[in-house]
Amino acid sequence: MKTALVFGSTGLVGNHILNQLVKNNNYSKIKLFVRTSIKVNDGKIEIIQTDFNNLEQHREEMTGDECFFCIGTTKKNSPDKNEYKRIELDIPKQVAQIAKSNNIKSFFFVSSGYANSKSSGDYLKYKGLVEEEILSLGFSKIGIMRPSFILGNRKEFRLGEKIGIIIFKLLNPLFVGPLKKMRSIHSETIAKAMIKLANENNDQKIFESDQISDLVK
Repeated sequence: MKTALVFGSTGLVGNHILNQLVKNNNYSKIKLFVRTSIKVNDGKIEIIQTDFNNLEQHREEMTGDECFFCIGTTKKNSPDKNEYKRIELDIPKQVAQIAKSNNIKSFFFVSSGYANSKSSGDYLKYKGLVEEEILSLGFSKIGIMRPSFILGNRKEFRLGEKIGIIIFKLLNPLFVGPLKKMRSIHSETIAKAMIKLANENNDQKIFESDQISDLVK
């Protein structure tokens, strides 16, 4: 029986990961690292109210077998450049570093399609830099998910995403061959793929959007 650590359990993908872990008999404990306390009614779950400005103070709690990291933000929600960088780059890198030093064997990360450490845009650049850090740490198993447009029921209304859903539904059939990785993907599919990857032997480390979907077919 395994212990899973989850960062971002209230988010679009993270909430599905939590639900999948609760139902999976391979896990006896699920540690949720959250900014504000949440109410849950499952004996597997341990809530760890986390100071993300001082992750070192949670080092002793960050122990287990697998770490699932799904925290992210937007420029709209984090307009301050330093805060945006902290959430998108500094926090995931530090979590991965502590996880490795605590002998956590597997690390799973929700990145982005076209992530690239040399990108001119902060979002893709930071995702690429986190990917490089995770790969360099040498976990026994790594799952870096690079979804395209993510579908799902968000808590907040985003007009741009509502429009995007309509557009991608029209365009998805046109994305064939090398363009398949541009197909939109549902948040639940990403979560299912990450849990499946955690419990099967697979040497691949980076999964584009279409490859994520293939994992759960």
